Amino acid sequence: MSAVSHGESLPAQPLPAWRRAVLKVGSNLLAADGGGLTTRYAEALAGFVSASLASGRQVVLVSSGAVAAGRALLRQHAPARGDIVERQALAALGQAPMIALWQSLLGRPVAQVLLTHDDLRNRRRYLNARATLRSLLMLDVLPVINENDTVAVDELKLGDNDNLAAIVAALVDADLLLIASDIDALYSADPRIEPQAEPMLRVEVLTPQVMAMAGGSGSAVGTGGMRTKLEAATKAAAAGVPTVLFSGRDEATVQALQHGRLHGTLIAATGTRMQARKYWLRHAPAASGRIRVDAGAARALAAGHASLLPGGITDALGEFLRGDLVDIVDAGGQVVARGLSQYAAGEVRRIAGQHSRDIEAVLGFTYGSEVVHRDDLVTWVDAENRGGIEA
Repeated sequence: MSAVSHGESLPAQPLPAWRRAVLKVGSNLLAADGGGLTTRYAEALAGFVSASLASGRQVVLVSSGAVAAGRALLRQHAPARGDIVERQALAALGQAPMIALWQSLLGRPVAQVLLTHDDLRNRRRYLNARATLRSLLMLDVLPVINENDTVAVDELKLGDNDNLAAIVAALVDADLLLIASDIDALYSADPRIEPQAEPMLRVEVLTPQVMAMAGGSGSAVGTGGMRTKLEAATKAAAAGVPTVLFSGRDEATVQALQHGRLHGTLIAATGTRMQARKYWLRHAPAASGRIRVDAGAARALAAGHASLLPGGITDALGEFLRGDLVDIVDAGGQVVARGLSQYAAGEVRRIAGQHSRDIEAVLGFTYGSEVVHRDDLVTWVDAENRGGIEA
């Protein structure tokens, strides 16, 4: 798929309603022709972010561009493409100017967060990353996320910031994933080869036939193409998050997003975000350990929309680690809920029956007031038919 930017020549369609979004910006929008970074296209995207934040929405930015920035700093000493080790060094060098670019354009506090896929596969590190991002959003700070290219060999080789953005969308419970690039939409065929190729304005399901429409990278500085964008959209859809593909090179297209209009491709989600999360919690294998709760906590959990606090816990049975999926049982051993524990079994035993404010005094640290947050929990809603879990 080549770089195609018809901008507002594409018909407008409503942008899905959202309160929190992940915006992925590709390196082809930040890299200057002569090397380094440019504000040419970033200014409009920063304007969209600022307008969104001013309206009370939240944005998490996933930004490429560190390798291009690092290459410019070394100038004649930098390899044109380089092997993985060289590109890792360039990424390390270019992180600071990439963050500085967004800081200067947004005029507000930004926080750099470097992640790898391993950080998000490991449940403890997953919880740590989510807690950090939630705290940044609560502090009205814009998180700027990039892959930790310095150590993520496979991710850097694949140019997987598109897929990282989809994972981050699920991580922060986003309502929408926006992918800005030099391509204005998904086309029925490569428009470089097929002049009659038609833009796909809306995709309900990413079938193999739709995936086959994707081509390779159309940019010398980017490492991903339309295929990685569709792979990302597949992940986002499974998490209940719709994806939009649009041209970040067309200022009018970017500005239209502020008014709820999309000139690009909308890829629908399969189900709702919460349904997808609850489905995963329902079917993922649980740890062998369990958390036992008193009658009051069991009733509160069964009623729904309640987190598990240490005061309602009577014991932790067996062993489990922070981030493990554990069953929550009542005094009779019946499972009333299951969820991701913020604390390990030994820690739960020590704080069982305590008030949340006393966690730090007992343990010497705290991961928060909830042992299992309500967003990380599913409950049984039918006391007689234990086959159903609340979704």
